[in-house]
Amino acid sequence: MKMMGMDNPLWASGPEIPRLTPAETAELGLTFGDLLLNREHDDHPGLRFEDSTWTWAEVVRECAARAAVLTALRRPDRPFHLGVLLENVPEYIFLLGAAALSGATLIGINPTRRGAELAADIRGVDCDLILTDTAQCAPLAGLDTGVDPDRILAIDESDWQKRVSAESTHPVRIAPAARDRSTRLLLTFTSGSTGAPKAVICTTGRLAALGAANHASLTRADVTYNAMPLFHGNAIMACWAPSVFTGATFTMRRRFSVSGFLPDVRRFGATYFNYVGRSLAYLLSAPESPLERDTKLRTAFGTEAAPRDRAEFARRFGVRPVESYGSSEGGVVIRLTDDSPPGALGRAPDFMRVAIHDEHGNECPRAVFDSNGALLNAAEAIGEIVNRTGAVMFEGYYRNAEASAERVDGAIFRSGDLGYRDAEDFFYFAGRSGDRIRVDSENFATAPVERILARFPGVKLAAVYPVPDPRTGDQVMATLELDAGVVFDPELFGRFLAAQPDLGTKWAPRFVRITESIPVTATRKIDKPSLRRASWLTEDPVYLGNTKNLAYRAATPELRAELLREYAEYGRSPH
Repeated sequence: MKMMGMDNPLWASGPEIPRLTPAETAELGLTFGDLLLNREHDDHPGLRFEDSTWTWAEVVRECAARAAVLTALRRPDRPFHLGVLLENVPEYIFLLGAAALSGATLIGINPTRRGAELAADIRGVDCDLILTDTAQCAPLAGLDTGVDPDRILAIDESDWQKRVSAESTHPVRIAPAARDRSTRLLLTFTSGSTGAPKAVICTTGRLAALGAANHASLTRADVTYNAMPLFHGNAIMACWAPSVFTGATFTMRRRFSVSGFLPDVRRFGATYFNYVGRSLAYLLSAPESPLERDTKLRTAFGTEAAPRDRAEFARRFGVRPVESYGSSEGGVVIRLTDDSPPGALGRAPDFMRVAIHDEHGNECPRAVFDSNGALLNAAEAIGEIVNRTGAVMFEGYYRNAEASAERVDGAIFRSGDLGYRDAEDFFYFAGRSGDRIRVDSENFATAPVERILARFPGVKLAAVYPVPDPRTGDQVMATLELDAGVVFDPELFGRFLAAQPDLGTKWAPRFVRITESIPVTATRKIDKPSLRRASWLTEDPVYLGNTKNLAYRAATPELRAELLREYAEYGRSPH
């Protein structure tokens, strides 16, 4: 294969953009720093944000200046780890590029975490620097992050700006470590059933491969639009990386906005956007407008949108979203196809031997359905989604060998997710094998939420678990066993939640059940499967919460009937 690298800076600028497999990017020796350097002399618009535009050449120079600053700040006795706590602002993009050129590892700090959990996240990845701004740094106040106070820098203060300015005229350079495909470029957080977050490793070689795969068939003429948070892998891997590879213009919004989406797409001339979870549902909550058909959009890519929402988005915008099942680990990919049955994840690509395994490692029987599409053999057909070709793109969890070993079983990658497969090789999602909840594509464990709810006056025992969201993913449900004589006060409960500094932004319960006795197993462990089966359709008192303003009200029979109609409309069950 012909080398396409540094001798031809704009090798990906023509009308036919190559699509490279991971093996091909490895054969070429490409790192993400190499992809960025291929834009060094490119005067095509590279980044647009609000009213500002940078050419690709200017983007590379901004990245190079920050790479020099980071190198100067590096301490030889510490990991070259940079934590970033920012909204989607140009500085975030420039720091991503700086890491790719300097050999640093960038850690996107999840701003939905709070308190001790946030501090543990940061300590666990050995951050030596944190870049934030005066608006975003408040959650760090008083936390033991393991980062010296003088190494928490604000990008909107003069010291950082002076450092960058002093390096802005120097030549663009790439460090030797940045040319090593095995150098860690990113650590992205996920959560496990124990509540301890895991940091997924993404090397500079892997990100180059993800960009070069060019899954959306982007060209230089495309304009990509990202409103997903940059601490999330979807934003970097599904939008930023392929934009760098192809030379498409990357545009972004500071934070996701329903009202801002259509004006942004029209103003930027966006042809592609990425999304996660309920994003499409939120966009469809806006009043329908004839302008939705008056855009340049040609494709969208995301995960976990309800089939009904995908169809409705296609009707309103004239663009059919494309979906893929996967994770930050990269061990399993399942792609939604045009012929996928309703509710299916899709089929696995040919290079992955994806299967469903039972707890003993045996392949599960194929799913059997009745004439209405109901699964008849759930007990036998549902198992863990695995990749029998191994951990193709999984590079492990940082400083967590035990968790990494749980994902890799000999030649098999274990996803930790449950699913089933039909006779036509279509896969379906059936939940999570661990005690985890997924809200708006954010995974988190139940234990930290339970610890918070246990502080509420009068709570004897708290159990937190997922119940299905009417459209996609999960909603948080809590069952509380109260001390004798205590009466649950929903207004007081909402005020209590609002006052908890370590309550993650996705953690507030949507449903709260009050019971005299939480069921337990023979070993005195909380019987969460029975709680999940009952869901909120129980004779016990249940309260429905608004997770934004934390206002709770009794789930009356009328309100429950209304909720059931919503589930039925989207073809889901509350159990």
